[in-house]
Amino acid sequence: MPNKSAGLTGRALAVYSKDMKVELRSKYAFNAILMFGITTLAVVSFTLGQSGLSASLLAALFWIIMFFAAMAGLAQVFVREEETGTVLALRLAADPTAVYLGKLFFNLSLMILIAFVITPVFFIFTDAPVDNILLFVLVLILGIVGLCAATTIVAAIISKAGIKGALFAVLSFPILFVLLLLLVSASTRVLEEATLGGIALELQGLVAYSGVMITASLMLFKYVWQE
Repeated sequence: MPNKSAGLTGRALAVYSKDMKVELRSKYAFNAILMFGITTLAVVSFTLGQSGLSASLLAALFWIIMFFAAMAGLAQVFVREEETGTVLALRLAADPTAVYLGKLFFNLSLMILIAFVITPVFFIFTDAPVDNILLFVLVLILGIVGLCAATTIVAAIISKAGIKGALFAVLSFPILFVLLLLLVSASTRVLEEATLGGIALELQGLVAYSGVMITASLMLFKYVWQE
């Protein structure tokens, strides 16, 4: 458990380390997200076929899969604390900022691992062009940061609710709607072989979204956490 006398980074890393050890033992969130993403991708790709899909359809398909995969597992970051009864101990051991950052780092690690698996499978199953793969990875990283920044605070809000899974998706979608539009637009241009300058506006929007969401979450989280 984190010690309040340690620095903010140390306390956040202690929370992150605790969650990572629990996840490595159970692998619940990782398996849930991975199985949902792979299964959905396989079903959709075999239904639509590998060739003839437009860039916009491929981009929308990829981010829909990433969105619902995130919905399948990211809520567990706070739900697990409530279900195991460790939430009170965590409140006493660490301040809200360290808890939020630790949970955010954990969700980022989880989604990055998932993306490393889902992204190559997506390109194989859909026969999407790979000429701009590095630019696609840049969009993917910014998308994951924005996705995790928003869903981490939502997960904290719904952790005490009775129907957590359904409420998580319902509350997350309006917050993530603008992010998903930016991601689909940027990914479409990348798959159409746009240059870095061609998606500069979308990249600026993604950076701004992540910055605003993380800042707002840090300001609000202490009220949510202490409720």
